[in-house]
Amino acid sequence: MTAAGTLARYGELIEPATLRIERLLPGPVERIWAYLTDSDLRRQWLAAGEMVLAPGAPFELVWRNDELGDTPGEPPEGMGGEHRMTSRIVAVDPPRKLVFAWAPAGEVTITLEPRGEDVLLTVVHDRLDDRNERVGVAAGWHAHLDILADRAAGRNPASFWDGWSRLRKVYQQRLPA
Repeated sequence: MTAAGTLARYGELIEPATLRIERLLPGPVERIWAYLTDSDLRRQWLAAGEMVLAPGAPFELVWRNDELGDTPGEPPEGMGGEHRMTSRIVAVDPPRKLVFAWAPAGEVTITLEPRGEDVLLTVVHDRLDDRNERVGVAAGWHAHLDILADRAAGRNPASFWDGWSRLRKVYQQRLPA
């Protein structure tokens, strides 16, 4: 992995129910912004779904995690296939900041900050009130951002599910009970 992919590799709780995770990605910032907001690019690392970039605008995220890596991997029991979530834009400041609602509660704030030729991407996901939810969300963001780092660097990503399952065990140890 390059130095760009290693910045703040693991997510951390910055408050009891708020996760922050960062990645340093190859820029420019407009290219990484497109990975956040363009459905075709976003589906390659997170979830598809057309967005109208206006506060209050609804949108749907459609996850197909089996399709994110070179191989589908083995999804945990009860997971896999397609997952959908209705959301809405809370705030947007192109190409620097995107905030959206996370069902059933919480918000995700993604900020982009140019760092020379690279871009610091920071995800802050709040209102993760349940420890099991915090662990799963931390592993999920970590695995998805690893795939984004690979895509942005022109590499083929590994299986999402294999990474998520491994990272879930790591976050069980890393995040306080």
